[in-house]
Amino acid sequence: MNINELYDGLAEFYGVNAQIIVAVEELSELQKELCKALRGKKKLVAISEEMADVEIMLEQLKRIFQNEDIVKQIRVSKLNRTVARLTAARKGADCQNVPG
Repeated sequence: MNINELYDGLAEFYGVNAQIIVAVEELSELQKELCKALRGKKKLVAISEEMADVEIMLEQLKRIFQNEDIVKQIRVSKLNRTVARLTAARKGADCQNVPG
């Protein structure tokens, strides 16, 4: 069984709505661990486990909504926009350091 068959099987067995709820729960659990880390109670293993759970659920959601290509296109677009903003900000910072 490949991974996509597993994801499809989970949605079929538990139901799409149930898997969407699980995705929301996993996102919440990651949020909780990140908030703990900000309060100085960082537990790397707990954060890592929740990140893995979220990644699994995101892959399942892409199968459920059949939007993997759209997500990929949007991700690339957003990353490119971020690079452009970072580049522009760095150029602006460089101009501020020029003696004048």
